[in-house]
Amino acid sequence: MNIFDELKWRGLVNQVSDEEGVREYLSEPGRVMYCGFDPTAESLHIGNLVPLLCLVRMKRAGHKPIFLLGGATGRIGDPSGKDKERDMSDETVLDMRAAKIEAQVRAFVQRNSDGDADVANNYDWTKNMSALGLLRDIGKHFTINWMLQKESVKNRIVREETGISYTEFSYMVLQGMDFWWLYKNRDCRLQIGGGDQWGNITAGCELIRRKEQGSGYALTFPLITTASGKKFGKSEGNAIWLNAEMTSPYAFYQFWLNTEDADVVNFLKYFTFLDQEQIAEIAESVEKEPHLRLGQKRLAEEVTRMIHGQDELDKVQAATDVLFGGGDIARVDAATLKQALGAAPAITCARGELPDVPQMLVDLGLAKSKGQARKDMQAGGVYVNQQRADADYAPSESDFIGGELLLLRKGKKNYGLVVLG
Repeated sequence: MNIFDELKWRGLVNQVSDEEGVREYLSEPGRVMYCGFDPTAESLHIGNLVPLLCLVRMKRAGHKPIFLLGGATGRIGDPSGKDKERDMSDETVLDMRAAKIEAQVRAFVQRNSDGDADVANNYDWTKNMSALGLLRDIGKHFTINWMLQKESVKNRIVREETGISYTEFSYMVLQGMDFWWLYKNRDCRLQIGGGDQWGNITAGCELIRRKEQGSGYALTFPLITTASGKKFGKSEGNAIWLNAEMTSPYAFYQFWLNTEDADVVNFLKYFTFLDQEQIAEIAESVEKEPHLRLGQKRLAEEVTRMIHGQDELDKVQAATDVLFGGGDIARVDAATLKQALGAAPAITCARGELPDVPQMLVDLGLAKSKGQARKDMQAGGVYVNQQRADADYAPSESDFIGGELLLLRKGKKNYGLVVLG
């Protein structure tokens, strides 16, 4: 299948400048395309997954995708989708973010395809350009009338209280120059991106037409929303990051596991490499046996492996099984269990000075008094490492998972952690 047709089947084609031209361009291997990622944070997030995955899909189809870091455009700020001016970040911070994102991209590509990522940085061809050079050689090919029609500009012009600065107004000129530079120097004729990037991408097509009398193609992805109409990628107002230090692998896995039935088949198309036959089989299970949540489990498994690798996925699944399915506590990684129960109360006990379980329950706030804790144990409502602890149970250091963590539970959902320090 032509990769363009695969993207259409997956529901990932929103706007395209020349559908037949793009299909023909992608009909032969070795074609070049790119997508840009501005260093607005220290990590990419799941909102970046669709374009990131698309570039890898292109690579797996035999093409030559370029992963473009916005070292220059990140210094300006993209007005697309923003209702006010972006705060300028320190250049040292931007360079640090770009380096972290580059490492993240390279790891992702190596894990999910053959070979390394082709990473470029638009700062390399922008840093030595003078203001006069930009205005004479690039700016003269853009008309103000044409730029004012772009949604990213129109939406800000009507906001009299904020407006748009000349700096952000010029963002599409810089992004257009990127496309032109890659067209001329890397034989790149296709730029991809989110739907909000249509104006910026077509600016590049226009510059290539005016400056080189050539043709560049534009392709954007739809805004991903849930079946209920909510914007995809937010969890209680917080972004889900691809960096394990910013969003733990456990929390990442749980985000996908909590996908609604109405969304799971589409998300399998958007966010995995599973083919039509595999997804059709899962869709049948979702329809006939939704209570098994096989679609959600497969989605969480595929995306977590894709981002964090098989080892982290194994740890996360082991912890999930213990907490929700009665899995083997011996298989659990202590660090992952801490991630899973990050909101649970925790206490630290010195080696050789372990209190008894009633005292642990009181210190964790799971019992009001030691007397009440003993009654709870006698009633069979207290568990240590998911095993019922009777009134005579006395913990030892050998009981600690990984030699450092004891898991206490009162009732079905009240957890506490005892750390051996």
